[in-house]
Amino acid sequence: MKLMPFEVLKALAVETRVKIIDLLKSKGPLGAKNIAELISITPAAVSQHLKILRQAGLVRSERKGYWIPYAIDEEALENCRQILNDICTCGCRGTGKFREKELNDSNLGSLKKYEKELRNELRIVRERVKEIESQKK
Repeated sequence: MKLMPFEVLKALAVETRVKIIDLLKSKGPLGAKNIAELISITPAAVSQHLKILRQAGLVRSERKGYWIPYAIDEEALENCRQILNDICTCGCRGTGKFREKELNDSNLGSLKKYEKELRNELRIVRERVKEIESQKK
């Protein structure tokens, strides 16, 4: 079932859920109890937040005996990025580049800042590619 963009954004509108996503992104799959300890809230509260994130399709879980690890759904997060790109109005995002008008009108400072952002994005993409390649070996 594909959710509407507002449903996904609504799930991310709570700071604790964003913290959970960040935690899973940095640490990998974790159980509710581990998450609770790391962000200092009760396991029951974590379970409720995970339920909403799971319903939004942002995290997935698979029981392994008594342990239920939760992990980020990478494809769903990519869809979130696309949702934000679709509604972005700044002109430089969404297409991944400046539109020609902005490129011609921009001052050197803006272009340098944009260049720095692109270099950072490229670094992140390269790291992710290496990570995925190492997992396949």
